[in-house]
Parts: sequence; C-alpha cells; structure tokens
Amino acid sequence: MTKRANAKYKIDRRMGENIWGRPKSPVNKREYGPGQHGQRRKGKMSDFGTQLRAKQKLKFYYGNLSERQFHSLYVEAVRMTGDSSENLIGLLERRLASVVYRCKWVSTVFAARQFVSHGHVKVNGKRVTIPSIRLKVGDVVELTDKAKEMVAVAEAQASAERDTPDYLEIAASQVKLTRIPALGEVPYPVQMEPNLVVEFYSR
Repeated sequence: MTKRANAKYKIDRRMGENIWGRPKSPVNKREYGPGQHGQRRKGKMSDFGTQLRAKQKLKFYYGNLSERQFHSLYVEAVRMTGDSSENLIGLLERRLASVVYRCKWVSTVFAARQFVSHGHVKVNGKRVTIPSIRLKVGDVVELTDKAKEMVAVAEAQASAERDTPDYLEIAASQVKLTRIPALGEVPYPVQMEPNLVVEFYSR
C-alpha cells in the first residue's frame, strides 16, 4: 500500500490542469504554475518532457500508484496482444479502487483506496480489502451492509460532479463490470495520452 506524498491540489497546479475535474481545484482560478516563477513564460517542452508529463498525469490520476506498480502495469500491457496504450487503460480501470470510484460510492480516487482497505466492499460475495485487486469481466462488486448506511456514500452518489461510464452496470448497491473499456470510453476530465506513456517507458 502506498501513501500519497503530495496534496492533490498541488499536483493540479504542477500539471497545470484540473486532473480530477473537481470544482475546488485551484487551477480553476490560477492556471499558472506554483511558486514565484510560476507565471513566467514556459519554453517549448522536449519530447522527453512531454512523455514524462503524460506519464505523471496518468499515474497521479489513479491516486496512490507507486512508480513500481505503474511500471509493472506497463510491462503487462506490452506483453498483452493488441494496442499497448489501450491495454494499459484497461488494466488501470479494472482495479477494484477504480471501479469503486467510477460507480460513485466515494467522492475521490484517494477515498476509494481507503474505502476498500477498510473492508466496505465485496467482490462476488466475498469481502475484499485490497484496492489493487484486478476484476474480470462479469465480476460483481457490492457494498457491505454497513457501507450502505454511510452518509458519505449517499452524498457521493447524489453528486452531479461526474457520470458513471457505460461499461459498468449498476443496480442498487451492486455494480458489474460488463466489458474492459477502451480509452475513449473512460470519462477522464482532461486528455490522457497513454501512447506517450508507452513511448516514455520504451525508450
């Protein structure tokens, strides 16, 4: 289990984008970077810099992934048949914490990891506490009886801040992964470029 080393809104400022689409993000008011030199004109970024930023943005979006975990996902994505960048997105979206966040049981990706770690969800009827566990198509995730009564869950579900994607089938307090999503199906608030992530690691 990893611990987030940076405040999420500092990550937004550093990336210069509202990565999670939150209304409270400081980027909504200050689009320039942090620090005393944040408003200086930026020079043209190198190919390496562009690839690095794309990697950081995608890794940060999923909240608590370490570099080791993220690179392992890349290695697995490359070994799979098909487009490596699409495979990478599919692997990231199949993580249990990602599904919990997508179905709006929690308000942030960081809360999703904690929610799973505290034992509030079951997969195919069995309680699971590992946020990184990978779901298969057809797996059913459901809330525990205690979680169904949590105020935070009700507030997250009532929020109009984001929508639930089509590759998740939601019924009451259950959600089913119906297919592995393609990049275009994932509701990212900002543009993600997994192809640049693959280029970064394949240098």
